Amino acid sequence: MGYVGAEEAGDAPCLTDFGLLHPALDDLGRLEPVAPAAALRRLLRSSTARVAEARREEDLLVGRFGPPVETDGPAAQDTGTPTLRLHSGTQAINRAITDVMAEASREVLCIQSHSGLTGARGRAATATARERDQAILDRGARIRALYQHTLRHVPAVYGGFEQLRGDVEVRGLDELPDRLFVIDRAVAFLPAAGDGALALEVRHPALIGYFVTAFDRLWHLAAPLYPHPEHRPSVNGVTPRQQAIAALLVEGHTDAVIAERLGMNIRTARDHIARLATTLGSDSRAQLGYLIGRSGILDQAG
Repeated sequence: MGYVGAEEAGDAPCLTDFGLLHPALDDLGRLEPVAPAAALRRLLRSSTARVAEARREEDLLVGRFGPPVETDGPAAQDTGTPTLRLHSGTQAINRAITDVMAEASREVLCIQSHSGLTGARGRAATATARERDQAILDRGARIRALYQHTLRHVPAVYGGFEQLRGDVEVRGLDELPDRLFVIDRAVAFLPAAGDGALALEVRHPALIGYFVTAFDRLWHLAAPLYPHPEHRPSVNGVTPRQQAIAALLVEGHTDAVIAERLGMNIRTARDHIARLATTLGSDSRAQLGYLIGRSGILDQAG
């Protein structure tokens, strides 16, 4: 049987740490290989012990804190109402919102950005929202909704609100965070993934209070759009849309970022930038930023 010296093995301590080498009985300065079957049994015992210890720690944590987040499924149904619950898939998300709306009777706060109305999730949400919105309005509740200004001419938005009967008010801002629903100031829904495949249902009072406060602050900054629209004036020939673009240009954002933040396609954004440059007499991007700052249009728009 082969062997190595103890000093030679010092360059590969893992061999002794994992029990693959052990001292020879007749010479402690010499290390001999352990039989493969014996080494395997020792490694498996060590692995089993680590797994058992990890499970004991998990049980201890669950016992002390309880599961803070539940997911859809039978297990979630047996633990009462969690403060956070994750819903997966467009149908499951819309079903959860509809179930909560069916029990509501006071108020719905809604933030709807451009991204919330694009793709499959936006079409599915629009298709199911009108009936449940009318039902809660019939119970005497009110709906307050925030939309981006770029959505003001989208039929799915204002055509939908015009068909509702009840206390509905809509305001607009150039930029908004992603979708948010707060129902009766007790339950909130917000995206948990960028593609809209996951949504988080929130029932924690502190988080609900934070969402309501954020909504109210955005609401007071927003311009009325429905039922009594407020037409924002142009400033020195610069339209409100171009004012929003000018503010982002001064911050140094690219055309793609401006388009994404204002909820428009990049071709439309570039068209507005070109018109803004013509209005201000700019020949270059760098000069445009200078002319925007000198014109005072952002100060007057604010």
